[in-house]
Amino acid sequence: MKIQEHHARDIFQKYGIPVPDAEVATTPDEARELADKFGCPVIIKAQVLVGGRGKAGGVKLAKDSDEAFEKASQILGMDLKGLIVEKVLVAPAVDIDKEYYIGITLDRDRKQHVVIVSSAGGVNIEEVAEKTPEKIGKIWIDPAYGLHSFELRKMLFGAGFEPKVAIKAAGILKRLFTAVTHMDMSLVEINPLVLTTDGQVLAIDAKINFDDSGIYRNPELKVLKESEDTDPIEIEAHARGLTYVRLTDGNVGIIGNGAGLVMATMDEVNRAGRGIAKPANFLDIGGGAQAELVKNSLEVVLSDPNVKSVLINVFGGITRCDEVAKGLLEAIEGIELPVPVVVRLAGTNWEEGKKILEGSRFTPVESLEEATEKIVGWMTEKSSV
Repeated sequence: MKIQEHHARDIFQKYGIPVPDAEVATTPDEARELADKFGCPVIIKAQVLVGGRGKAGGVKLAKDSDEAFEKASQILGMDLKGLIVEKVLVAPAVDIDKEYYIGITLDRDRKQHVVIVSSAGGVNIEEVAEKTPEKIGKIWIDPAYGLHSFELRKMLFGAGFEPKVAIKAAGILKRLFTAVTHMDMSLVEINPLVLTTDGQVLAIDAKINFDDSGIYRNPELKVLKESEDTDPIEIEAHARGLTYVRLTDGNVGIIGNGAGLVMATMDEVNRAGRGIAKPANFLDIGGGAQAELVKNSLEVVLSDPNVKSVLINVFGGITRCDEVAKGLLEAIEGIELPVPVVVRLAGTNWEEGKKILEGSRFTPVESLEEATEKIVGWMTEKSSV
């Protein structure tokens, strides 16, 4: 789960991370009022869940309150990498002497958190990592021993941090790691962490991602969640609690239980489709899916106008095939099934499921190969009409 920068800043303040004052505006008039309140110049920053806002025109400097109104007018409502900007952060500009990068993320291969720092922070941090890796410092945190200040200082000095900055950055990283462990963060970044001309070390940007599996331990975070979706069908699918990704050039709706099975089904459609049939989506109903979930899944897939046929592939383990069959029949009660649907059931209660579907508007089959042959046949017939 990602959160907006202004929410991340609030969390930083809670854990003692130094951040400048800032407030959110949803209109140009509010931006002007905040500029008067803070004193100018101010920075106007788009609040959307994407990176690279500065390069995309979503971060602007305003020298006075009238210019704050003007810059906010330009940013609010703009399409920034597919997301519409609905609010901006207004913060006093600071005189920057130097920029740095610090962050903590999870190294899943080593099953440890890793601290990453650079003495060359800012908008081009990715280029720094690629072209001058010697400016990047890393240490992995042993969960049995935690994070030690001497390790941080050694890493920061090695990465080129000046001593006065390294000492403060080490303290910030200690507090960040406390936040990471308390709130199940999968990523926290400050880019840039800055040294001001008057000697302060401040976090003037904030990025936090949370591990969705740990949200139940911090239920207050649920209210901070904002949609990252831009596709209306994905928005609806995720509102229904479905694991769904829409593909732009496909025509075969795919539903399965288990990510591996769904991907294998997509691969088989691509392989056997001969360019005629292509997957239109990824939709995983998961284990133990009940009839209502299956019904929601079919409704979402059929709402895509590009879908000309649907392949449902279910292996019954925790998920019972008869429950899937019931859900399918419920999904089409009182509606016209606009496209042919082939259903492959295997595993727990598959025979019962097949009997439930007999005589219905679904086409049950016994193998994935047979299912894809049916799909390709239908699509070929349609394309020749």
